[in-house]
Amino acid sequence: MPDSLPASDLLHDIVAAALKAGADGAEAATAERSSLSVGVRNGALEDVEREESRDLGLRVFIGKRQATVSASDLSEATRTRLVERAVAMAKLAPEDPYAGMVPAAELARGPFPDLQLFDPSERSAAELEQVAREAEAVALAVPGVSKSEGGHAGTASTRWRLVTSEGFDGAYASTGFSLGVGVIAEKDGAMERGGESRSTRWLEDLPGPEGIGAEAGARAIAKLGPRKIASTTAPIIFERRVATQVLSPLLGAISGLAIARGTSFLKDRMGQQVLPKGVGLVDDPFRIRGMASAPFDDEGSPVQARNLVDDGVLTTWLLNHSAAAQLGLTTTGHASRGLVGPSGVQTHNLHLTPGDADLNGLMGQAGTGLVITSMFGPSLNANTGDWSAGVSGYWFENGEAAYPVSEITVAGNLVDLWMRLVPGSDLEFRGGFNSPSVLFDGVAIAGK
Repeated sequence: MPDSLPASDLLHDIVAAALKAGADGAEAATAERSSLSVGVRNGALEDVEREESRDLGLRVFIGKRQATVSASDLSEATRTRLVERAVAMAKLAPEDPYAGMVPAAELARGPFPDLQLFDPSERSAAELEQVAREAEAVALAVPGVSKSEGGHAGTASTRWRLVTSEGFDGAYASTGFSLGVGVIAEKDGAMERGGESRSTRWLEDLPGPEGIGAEAGARAIAKLGPRKIASTTAPIIFERRVATQVLSPLLGAISGLAIARGTSFLKDRMGQQVLPKGVGLVDDPFRIRGMASAPFDDEGSPVQARNLVDDGVLTTWLLNHSAAAQLGLTTTGHASRGLVGPSGVQTHNLHLTPGDADLNGLMGQAGTGLVITSMFGPSLNANTGDWSAGVSGYWFENGEAAYPVSEITVAGNLVDLWMRLVPGSDLEFRGGFNSPSVLFDGVAIAGK
């Protein structure tokens, strides 16, 4: 790379250049990424993709005006033009009364904890191809599986660094390893898709191809022969893999940006019950090897473990610096941003606290009802909390699985549904948001 500098020197230099050009404040970030992914189908190599990138983003402030620019060419000439363009854009931008940077006194300070997000292990293209082939072969060997939609394996590493004119300088690196396969099961001319995939920070934590393939085949077989059911009202259980999808609207509803706009059905619920007593929603940025762990947020603010919902009671909004300023509060360390545009908000490692019964136990408690294993096309009224989604899964009777069902819709008001939530005990940490299976009684089901 021409005119290359170490990332820390480059960012300090570009921030200094922005201030010299007339900015009142500036923050610069670099994102470096490398990835390798391999896909196979029917035992044959289908595609290989490799990516190597290093990008720079600059945000400048002039009074209450701001502008952001980015580039992938980091030469000195490009950096000079980048600063000039950013300052010129900021001078013409409309004023935002809440625009600004996290002040020095509120910034995170190192040394930052080692969250074990980076694994130096490597997998070659040949190794990725081999494990993808093995996972696909195991899935195809499951009786009833007729076709493959392909196996895939990948590895990636990223490095993020942020420097601000208020004195913040922080960086961390992370890795990811993935393996998955999709197949089609067939019975009496009818076909159903199923699949399984996993991603982990460390290679040693990634399940092997045997388990991935067997689970993919089993999930496809379980969908064969679905029935349509009549519209009814019955208990429903969201399997843990999809339970987060009925909970995720809560995150949008407590986003400080939505609260400031007044477009949230939870805007008047701070300090009130939103989940049953005894149930919590935990946000933990410090989970070792967590898929959403971070030592600081994307504006340089400190992060902390906290219960977003504690004993069923909503305790906080999700705030970045701008949203906090609008609400007269302080940031909660949930700023999220890329290299361009203003900050949004996002959680870290989030999980719903588990209950006492596993999936079979929840089915036993409910007696008869529906277990949802996949969901599509959810619809939400952000002002009222009215929600619906197309789903498929299986019907159970007397606490036992009876037959698969599809082409149905479930609906209700989330404020009401969440208050009737019964969490299972089968919590598993797989991604950035995890939940045990959850049971709701008396939900409207639209069928044939």
